Amino acid sequence: MTVPVVLITGALTGIGRATALAFAREGAHIVVSGRHEEAGQELAAALRDLGAEALFVRADVRREEEVETLVARAVAAFGRLDAAVNNAGTEGSPGPVTDQDGDRYAVTFDTNVLGTVLSLKHEMRVMLSQGHGSIVNLSSTMGHKGVPGASIYTASKHAVEGLTKAAALEGAPAGVRVNAVAPGPVDTAMLDRFTGGADRKAGLVAGVPMKRAGRPEEIAQAILFLASDKASFITGQILSVDGGKSAT
Repeated sequence: MTVPVVLITGALTGIGRATALAFAREGAHIVVSGRHEEAGQELAAALRDLGAEALFVRADVRREEEVETLVARAVAAFGRLDAAVNNAGTEGSPGPVTDQDGDRYAVTFDTNVLGTVLSLKHEMRVMLSQGHGSIVNLSSTMGHKGVPGASIYTASKHAVEGLTKAAALEGAPAGVRVNAVAPGPVDTAMLDRFTGGADRKAGLVAGVPMKRAGRPEEIAQAILFLASDKASFITGQILSVDGGKSAT
């Protein structure tokens, strides 16, 4: 059986890290990326301890030349690219829309939207030439619901869902699938930063029908499914993994 080659951006913490570890346990060859060298090398070592072949490449998804190099190094190391997980993201600066400005917009959109565009561009170029591949973008329940106090982040994740659907239609004739996973509140450092305190975090989690936050490992399993051949006839879809939040 061919060992899959997987690239993960924003892999150093939270959902990205859990996804890298899950792919390692499945025996994949993995290229992980982020902006912090020491943490990246530590993660690559942890993946190798699980028996995976793993490589860390430092890259900032806001910079096209770094994204292009990241994808090229993945292909140089393993010969192809079977799956990619575009997980790099930021919560930006939550607050009412009346407090937002161009700088706050740029911080959020440059990572969440431009970063996804650039990653899709270079991943799909490889996959289209191969005639196969699966890409999973990271959205949020805020990618299809409005949330007060998070206007810029919400808008950025709506954009990710639109990108996912358009790219899926472009890739489908060539056998390249593009989907997105949309988590609800997940117990990560980003959620702690976003809520800004225990009371607000508890209030957000109380709005989840299952009455708890998700675990990064639960989101990782959904990503593994969409990336795998088990989802071979699924493309252009947004899979909500949110404890029922998007049903409310």
